[in-house]
Amino acid sequence: MKKLIQKTLMLTFGLVFCACIAAGNNPVFAESETDELMKAATSISISPVNKVLQIEANSVYEDTFKVTNNGSSDMEFEVYASPYSYTYSEDENEYKLGFNSENNYTQITRWITFRNSDGEFVENPHFKVGPGENVEVAYKISTPNSIPAGGQYAVLFAHTLSNTTTSSGIKTEASPGLVVYGRCSTGETISKSTISDLKISQSLTKAGETKNLVNASAKVKNEGNVDFMASGRLVVEGLFGNVKYETPANGGRISIIPDTELTVSDVWEETPVFGIFKATWTVTAPGAEAQTISQMIVILPLWMIIIIILVLTAIVTSIIIMVRKRKERKSKFKF
Repeated sequence: MKKLIQKTLMLTFGLVFCACIAAGNNPVFAESETDELMKAATSISISPVNKVLQIEANSVYEDTFKVTNNGSSDMEFEVYASPYSYTYSEDENEYKLGFNSENNYTQITRWITFRNSDGEFVENPHFKVGPGENVEVAYKISTPNSIPAGGQYAVLFAHTLSNTTTSSGIKTEASPGLVVYGRCSTGETISKSTISDLKISQSLTKAGETKNLVNASAKVKNEGNVDFMASGRLVVEGLFGNVKYETPANGGRISIIPDTELTVSDVWEETPVFGIFKATWTVTAPGAEAQTISQMIVILPLWMIIIIILVLTAIVTSIIIMVRKRKERKSKFKF
């Protein structure tokens, strides 16, 4: 009997301990080399950050972008075009953004040149910009006689060439980029997608105080030949139908290029301390039927969870003791 009660108490303390760990502090990192590098990355910026244009074969398109030195010293940088694509990572079971993988939708990278200080269009010119100043970089897209239907994607990088290093000898560099979305105006444009793995879940975080977060996510795969915008809408209602949270108009959206599967998500962060709610998550994408799931969400503070665990454990322990005593009494009468 004593061993049984001891095991029950040990289980109780284990559950309470796990609950405390789940609601514990998220790690807070002191300022380090990582922070220093992040600061360095903000010393140069590019504007705009994306460009959408209609292209056709045997044509020339010219435009400009601005590179600004937000630092306090002179800066040298180079510009170049790289493929904008994703590759599947088997280790992480997701698509990772990369700038080296070429495919049928990144041919535009080879059609782009930049005007250097001599007025010539080359692939990789260098520039120098003073602190607080900016340089306007002109680029040209010269399409060949035949181009694929659908989309073409590239990133125009401005990469710093500064020899600045940190106190630990780490070279500080930055490469802000402008994403070019080229869409062929001729040929068949195919918008097709697959929506899967819709989920609604809860998690704990602590940023000053412990909060229950309601998370919604889904995977959307682009099976067409042109980029599109996938979107998710999370609606959380109270027991009487009053809306407690709804994804904002500019939230829950993600741009997906062809041959890529990405995650669209949203999170309800400003949750109350206690409540029972109904969460509905709807995901839409071109070329696919909208998918919806609903789930009841119960939000409890940590202290209430601990009390419930203790009460349930006490009830279970009492029932076990009563059952054992009855068995002992019955066994005595048999003799």
